[in-house]
Amino acid sequence: MIQTDDVRLSTGTHLHLRGELLTPLCEGALWWPDRATLIVSDLHFEKGSAFARRGQMLPPYDTAATLTVVEALVARHRPDTVISLGDSFHDGKAESRLAPGDRDRIRAMTAALDWVWVEGNHDPDPPESLGGRTARTLRLGPLVFRHEPSGEPGEVSGHLHPVLRLANRHRTLRRRCFATDGCRLVMPALGAFTGGLNVLDKAFVPAFPDGGMMLFAMGQDRVVLVRREALVPDGRRAATGRRRLATPRLAQSGAASSKKGSDYG
Repeated sequence: MIQTDDVRLSTGTHLHLRGELLTPLCEGALWWPDRATLIVSDLHFEKGSAFARRGQMLPPYDTAATLTVVEALVARHRPDTVISLGDSFHDGKAESRLAPGDRDRIRAMTAALDWVWVEGNHDPDPPESLGGRTARTLRLGPLVFRHEPSGEPGEVSGHLHPVLRLANRHRTLRRRCFATDGCRLVMPALGAFTGGLNVLDKAFVPAFPDGGMMLFAMGQDRVVLVRREALVPDGRRAATGRRRLATPRLAQSGAASSKKGSDYG
């Protein structure tokens, strides 16, 4: 399947962005220890109910499931600040569809922390009634946080929902991932019902104008660095089946696996 030349395991993966040490987390969040800041992206609260209104019935538990992940991250890292990098809500009416318990859970977190809702294309006006503060773009030290990538140095963005794909004639492995060139970073989507876009898609070219890209894939209990040369685009299989799986845990983890063309933004 996938051999260790393609995937390098690490129990504690870190990366540098314009001199700042950041830790990508296997849940899909980013931890900035020097600023005690937790960054999440593309939560897409109430995506399930939005689809239900259009006749596509999905289990109505995506918001609660996503909140459980965020609450666990907050409890573990005890941040002073949480930055939600846009598309926190799936549409402008998502707040009205929130279950009362989910609304209370959001308010409890925004009341306890400096919570920043960065505006996204799905939620250009995040609801004020849920607490926190809003920003179109947020600048902290050498880093800049916005929803849609522009290629600016120091940028941390979301929107593209990056996933990577490894494949041969026997097996396909698809995982959400962090994409970075050491100067910019695109976050994976954390929402329970969010799809993904293959990092080899041309949509990533403007995000990394210098041409380089390192990929950190999300496993069940760790983040792994994957060689870009090992990746394949959607719909293509490798020519041989001689590769071997590096770790069963990585193969069994519950990362997103939607097809290209899904609603990634």
